[in-house]
Amino acid sequence: MVTAIVMIKADIQRIPEVAESIAQIPAVSEVYSITGDFDLVALVRVRTHDELSDVIPGTLNKIPGVISTETHIAFRTYSRHDLEAAFSIGLSD
Repeated sequence: MVTAIVMIKADIQRIPEVAESIAQIPAVSEVYSITGDFDLVALVRVRTHDELSDVIPGTLNKIPGVISTETHIAFRTYSRHDLEAAFSIGLSD
């Protein structure tokens, strides 16, 4: 699994609708409005690096109101939730 953190600058008047449109992309797991130099951050999860080109420049960047993006690729996951899921054998507590 490849995880990309996409920082998004959006038209300030359209941030809610841009966020909703991004959230509808199947590979996007979460979208947050944030403070700082960017307006939104999206977590994109795909199976291969090649799929990122379909999702980010191919879909996300084409949403009306998206001004620019900056993409960061995650190397490793250290989240407790993700680590627990990775080592789980599917038994419920």
